[in-house]
Amino acid sequence: MSTHPETLALHAGWRRDEATTSVAVPIYQTTSYQFNSTEHAANLFALKELGNIYTRLTNPTNDALEKRVAALEGGVAALAVASGQAASAMTVQNLARNGDNIVASTDLYGGTWNLFANTLKDQGIEVRFVDPEDPAAFARATDDRTRAYYAETLPNPKLRVFPIAEVAAIGRPLGIPLIMDNTAAPLLVRPFDHGAAIVMHSLTKYLGGHGSSIGGIIIDGGNFDWEAHPARQPALNTPDPSYHGAVWTQAVKGIGPVAYIIKARTTILRDLGAALSPFNAFLIIQGVETVALRMRAHSENALAAAKFLQGRPEVDRVIHPSTLTGVGAERTRKYLPNGMGGLCGIELKGGMEAGKKFIDALKMFYHVANIGDARSLAIHPASTTHSQLNQAEQAATGVSPGYVRLSIGIEHIDDILADLGQALDAASK
Repeated sequence: MSTHPETLALHAGWRRDEATTSVAVPIYQTTSYQFNSTEHAANLFALKELGNIYTRLTNPTNDALEKRVAALEGGVAALAVASGQAASAMTVQNLARNGDNIVASTDLYGGTWNLFANTLKDQGIEVRFVDPEDPAAFARATDDRTRAYYAETLPNPKLRVFPIAEVAAIGRPLGIPLIMDNTAAPLLVRPFDHGAAIVMHSLTKYLGGHGSSIGGIIIDGGNFDWEAHPARQPALNTPDPSYHGAVWTQAVKGIGPVAYIIKARTTILRDLGAALSPFNAFLIIQGVETVALRMRAHSENALAAAKFLQGRPEVDRVIHPSTLTGVGAERTRKYLPNGMGGLCGIELKGGMEAGKKFIDALKMFYHVANIGDARSLAIHPASTTHSQLNQAEQAATGVSPGYVRLSIGIEHIDDILADLGQALDAASK
């Protein structure tokens, strides 16, 4: 099989339906699957055989999506779930228990920050936020009950590239995996190539690309030795009472290095039930097929938009990887040599009121909460996506009162710049 993403996006994980010879992945809109015998059923539940039991756990349409995205990221297996938010929670819940902690970057999407700072806290999992400008901050925040590090590759909305290799190298000798949210940079960065152990995406964004379906996915790199530090990773190395005492690192010996993802599927997904519908999986597969082409167009258009906005007197600051200096510029060159993604932010000189006037004046851009659509999108995070955060938390994630987040689409660049220009004119009046 090719290693080129353009080819993998079309061919990985699926060739045809063996029963009908269908080339397109069918929508297996079913809840259940008939077992061949009582022995077959028992073997499936005991993990002696792999196969379909119930669509809350597995589904052939979802399986094709999982294999394709795993191939794109260079992982060994994946688990599709109902949303990106579910994926973020489950990546942590699969390792951390009541009394445990993880260390997370401050540079996070507002919904993830709120999940970590409040909901996981209520479940007994502490999240310690550190500034990734200094990778050593992760080591300083680590103790004996730290189970994982967590970060976004290209943080939304801060757009300051995360030091993947540096933080992964801190965690591995301690038995601590780095979990990377790669939602904003599919194909531009493969975090496994830089030492990450787990990657997740909101499929709703660039991989889906059409704003039609919500979904999430967790990918296991198969590159982390969970057995090397059993005290550090008890969730995978001690008997699991929820699955007849299975020790997950031992239970997968005949399958492969997939202890993390098998546990996530058979316990967390089974119990919380955040399953991706097969119909949404089908729609997301359609988006994945063109993601390589779209990411090039997104990156080219966003870079052109950033340069245009830098020349506008109404704009106080442009937030884009191309504008970073010092260590930020070095990390951009290291991790994003093939494109800087489709996100761009601006801080308007008129503050919040100017930001609102700018949003309301846009004509082609859609005012929506999403990112990563083929079409161009805009929002004012301080009053929407990050409004649940206090001012200090907003500042830590990169949101100021006058910040406007732009998700630059694949329309003709002249039309994108024209809409931005006329909205800036309106905001300055």
